[in-house]
Amino acid sequence: MHGGDWVAEVLQAHGVRFVFTLTGGHISPILVACQQRGIRVVDTRHEANAVFAAEAMSRLSGVTGVAVVTAGPGVTNTLTAIQSAQMAQTPLVLLGGAAATVLQGRGALQDINQLSLFRTTTKWSRSVRQVRQIVPALVEAFYQAQSGVPGPVFLELPIDLLYQQPLVRQWYGIRAGGRGLGNWLVQRYLRFHLARLFAGASTRPTTITPKAPNLPRPGSSQVARVAHKLRQAERPLLLVGSQALLDVANSAALAAAVDQLGIPVYLSGMARGLLGRDHPLHMRHQRRSALREADFVLLAGVPCDFRLDYGRHIRRSACYVSVNRSRRDLTRNRRPQIGVLGDPGEFLRRLGGELAGHSGWPAWQATLRQRDAARNLEIAGQALAPTGKINPLHLCQEVDATLGPETILVVDGGDFVATASYIVRPAGPLSWLDPGPFGTLGVGAGFALGAKLARPGAEVWLLYGDGAAGFSLAEFDTFVRHQVPVIALVGNDASWSQIARDQVTFLHDDVGTVLAHTNYHQVAAGFGALGLALNDPEFIPETLARAREAAAGGQPVLINAIIGKSDFRQGSTSV
Repeated sequence: MHGGDWVAEVLQAHGVRFVFTLTGGHISPILVACQQRGIRVVDTRHEANAVFAAEAMSRLSGVTGVAVVTAGPGVTNTLTAIQSAQMAQTPLVLLGGAAATVLQGRGALQDINQLSLFRTTTKWSRSVRQVRQIVPALVEAFYQAQSGVPGPVFLELPIDLLYQQPLVRQWYGIRAGGRGLGNWLVQRYLRFHLARLFAGASTRPTTITPKAPNLPRPGSSQVARVAHKLRQAERPLLLVGSQALLDVANSAALAAAVDQLGIPVYLSGMARGLLGRDHPLHMRHQRRSALREADFVLLAGVPCDFRLDYGRHIRRSACYVSVNRSRRDLTRNRRPQIGVLGDPGEFLRRLGGELAGHSGWPAWQATLRQRDAARNLEIAGQALAPTGKINPLHLCQEVDATLGPETILVVDGGDFVATASYIVRPAGPLSWLDPGPFGTLGVGAGFALGAKLARPGAEVWLLYGDGAAGFSLAEFDTFVRHQVPVIALVGNDASWSQIARDQVTFLHDDVGTVLAHTNYHQVAAGFGALGLALNDPEFIPETLARAREAAAGGQPVLINAIIGKSDFRQGSTSV
């Protein structure tokens, strides 16, 4: 066995079925060993997309995603994706190659101080210095990624720990004899270094037992206290965020608990779709107004950040309750009357049991539903407005109408994707993946790749803004090579519209925001996918149906939809 075998055995013990990578000589033993053990190796065209795919796998399967990248630029190419995973609180293990231990700091190929790059972007980072440390270090990496507030971790594995010992000895140039004291000292040092490097490496690892993650759990008294406050409320409101869906196995139980609570609810991030498409408790519009009127607000895995105007959306007289795994997020920008350090999904499941038999708040629900209905009528009217090309609201309506019950929506973009979030409804729990709180454009292809592999029976739609599409369009090569039939829809208005709208209004200049009506469908076709052009609203249903048929037959598809300008989201810039 070599070090790559040890890595693969730890991954296998943790239930990992896929590793995402862009190959390199530093990491080849890991990839070969994984394939030999039945772990599928999926190679992408950019390291960031390997990380995004691993993140999607983690979010949708509940098994920590793994990305493996080569040293130097392979590692640095992951930084944005790792930061995005950290802010989204997604458990993820990044394995990075590195220069040989004896050559580090001496100008070796792709040798940089990699650990220093990850001190602020990961929960935990380490470098392995002996072969026998690989197993315990990697077991600890999985534990750290999953415990407390989940997040990405980084483990550096130098090249001389991964290859076979005889080959490494050849690299080191160990030989008998030689002239001169200097040569004798160098050879003696190298022998000592190798002996330490491979000490204990000849013994096959014993049974590898994953460590159970340490998770904060809400107390029974806290659940009872919140239940008491909730019974006294007249206009309660529940906001559920991505953190509540970290416990993938209990997502259906979470949906049942939210239904049992009877509280009007707004869903964000991975929580979108939790209650299905048309649940009467799920409110989609006028959240700010509802928060300002509510006398009880429960944030379940949602921090008071820019999305809630740093807590100012919640009225001061309301009973404000926050449940979060993060002690920092519990009190960020606004201190709650009741702060519960624990998993929000578990808390809501237990709170649902406490409120069993409660009659709910029918009048308050009816008021919010009427507002939702009125807003939906406004959107329907705006979808009929002429734009010179395809109205983006109308296009989103047609997409929503064609989606089946087993659909995963991946969204990557600014204006077009934000428009879609008002209209396109996820079908159920764990069926929505978005850039998260970091607002990271470029997540699309990686997320779609991981989503389709995690749930091969689902129809995966990737909604692209034309600006965002440029970040990962080359991954259509990956979709084709690995037979991953996703459907991508590009809302092509030849502009960075979310930026242009306010920039032109306030600064009277469109510099840097102008794109072209690029033939993205031809690019996808060049990689072997089916490319479809769409520039007439009358052909929307026909084109969407053709895309679904092709994907069902195993072919990736890209629809290049030429859309017109809209002022639907005027003044929506976030800071």
